[in-house]
Amino acid sequence: MFKKELRKKYKALRQELTADEIEAKSLAIANRLLELDATVWSKTYFHLFLSIEEQKEVDTEFILQILAGKDKNIVVAKSHFETRQMTHYLLTDNTKFKKNEYNIYEPVDGIEVPTSKIEVVFVPLLAYDTKGNRVGYGKGFYDIFLAQCSPETLKIGLSFFEPEDSIDDVFEADVTLDYCVTPEKVYNFQPLFS
Repeated sequence: MFKKELRKKYKALRQELTADEIEAKSLAIANRLLELDATVWSKTYFHLFLSIEEQKEVDTEFILQILAGKDKNIVVAKSHFETRQMTHYLLTDNTKFKKNEYNIYEPVDGIEVPTSKIEVVFVPLLAYDTKGNRVGYGKGFYDIFLAQCSPETLKIGLSFFEPEDSIDDVFEADVTLDYCVTPEKVYNFQPLFS
């Protein structure tokens, strides 16, 4: 399937989920994350997206609690729609948030974290395939951001659904995931020998 068709399919599938299902599946995803390799949990700087409730995204509040409990540095982003760039801020007790015009909670300001420091990124997505290719909303924010990250930065997708066999219109510039976590399973896309 092509990205455009996949966006339509998975937006529709998400809309069918009830609030209770989203909560239960999001909690299952958070618990499944604990099965990730110890090398993931040895990292310090974790970039976490804040869920868009209206889009029925995975609720990352549970993951936030896990990261806080493990004393990790949590990084959140502010999007600049005119440049499709993101500025990254350290989440602290003093971080103030405001909803932007797309209903995304964003930090107002704070301690900026350079992309080079970010070691793990939880990536929002609509769909993904068995090779770790992902389909986002099509704005390119995460493609640009992930391309700026270190090659060692781990990219972890979060999805309520299982993967598609393949995405037909993958571009060379598309950055693949290292893992995708669903309520039932952790998919590992990393080569066995690297």
